[in-house]
Amino acid sequence: MAKRIRIKDILINPKIGEETLVKGWVRTKRGNKNVAFIAINDGSTIKNLQAVADLEKVDEGLLKLVTTGACVSVSGQLVASEGKGQTVELIVSKLDVLGEANPEEYPLQPKKHSLEFLREIAHLRPRTNTFGAIFRVRHSMIFAVHKFFHDKGFYNLHSPIITGSDAEGAGEMFRVTTLDPSQPPKTDDGQVDFSKDFFGLETNLTVSGQLEGELGALALSDVYTFGPTFRAENSNTTRHLAEFWMIEPEMAFYELEDNMDLAEEFLKFLVQYALNNCMDDLEFLNQRVIEEEKVMKQEERSELSLIERLQFIIDNDFERVDYTEAIDVLKNSNPNKKKKFKYLIDAWGADLQSEHERFLVEKHFKKPVILYNYPKSIKAFYMRQNEDNKTVRAMDILFPGIGEIVGGSQREERYDVLKARIKEMDIPEESMWWYLETRKFGTAPHSGFGLGFERLMSFVTGMKNIRDVIPFPRTPGNAAF
Repeated sequence: MAKRIRIKDILINPKIGEETLVKGWVRTKRGNKNVAFIAINDGSTIKNLQAVADLEKVDEGLLKLVTTGACVSVSGQLVASEGKGQTVELIVSKLDVLGEANPEEYPLQPKKHSLEFLREIAHLRPRTNTFGAIFRVRHSMIFAVHKFFHDKGFYNLHSPIITGSDAEGAGEMFRVTTLDPSQPPKTDDGQVDFSKDFFGLETNLTVSGQLEGELGALALSDVYTFGPTFRAENSNTTRHLAEFWMIEPEMAFYELEDNMDLAEEFLKFLVQYALNNCMDDLEFLNQRVIEEEKVMKQEERSELSLIERLQFIIDNDFERVDYTEAIDVLKNSNPNKKKKFKYLIDAWGADLQSEHERFLVEKHFKKPVILYNYPKSIKAFYMRQNEDNKTVRAMDILFPGIGEIVGGSQREERYDVLKARIKEMDIPEESMWWYLETRKFGTAPHSGFGLGFERLMSFVTGMKNIRDVIPFPRTPGNAAF
């Protein structure tokens, strides 16, 4: 019995004249009274393989079941194609329909569908060209993340998904409990008694693996976490998900400059990997972005195509800019003076918005930017304070079209300073005792950063809505599929 060959492998190394077996889903079928042309896709590549069926040799009743969306098994001789759009085609000798798709019910007929509609049928959208391309690129980026860190001697650390701490101190976490929600046990003062809960304390889904990553780095030197994180923020923007994936390396003996060096090298590696290994899908997505931007207002269009934006990251050293300098640039910029920014910059200490970040990258410096030394008032408790007592050794990396893509810092390794900062921010010290203890027993300078994987995917694929770069998006009011 012949072994199935992936369409991708057939197109890379076509063995003309050989009997070949393919299995996949029908994209289109066309033809005349003598011959039928069936475009088959098996998900291994964005490209289809055309199967040519002679109606005198293939059962007509069987051929009627070969409709868009049907799953078929086709074997025959592989021949060079004289038609446009393909180099080889399959002359059908045997055809089986593995799964029918009633054309009156199957929602993915060969026509243009909106992204909003496709989100409603997330169980079928991977079969479209757009989402097939996105999810193949997603796999490649996952592999590239692990390859980069493995080749640099890092260790992958599985951080907990269920946690008793809030790494960012920002709230908005999903509670994990086995208590009866209608009749939970109460303390004497009427509060829910979490000591009776499964873990004996109040627990949530994690917003970050960073704190546990730090513990690993203070023993193994170089570690990274790559796992699901959750935020119960009731936001319906194109940039927010309730469930998303974070890449968070933590490195002992790294100071802020080392952290910036590693993050720049990492991002360039990922983008280069995509260009080297995903070009068929990227060319399709590039054309999709070009078509999408044709109907957009001139000021909303990007000056660079998708592939040009990716190459832009490779070709440019990242500009390193102190936060104070960036504020001066923004304060004196034309969009600020003419009140074109939605959020005007009028004083030092402002928390930068996406419009400001993109102005710095796309208009002023015209290269990726690393901002550093932010005001401590707008950053998290664990970031190392500078000697001025006003700023912390934080850094954000800004990309064209997207703004912030990486956030990181040198971590506060001094016990007394960290303890005072925790108190200052009203974080319960008893919940952070283990984190503080690492600063008592063999503390060391260390740094790390976080890269939101879906934010990276939005940049690499050119998709404007973050819900379209994860297979099954979790957002307010939506946990289907």
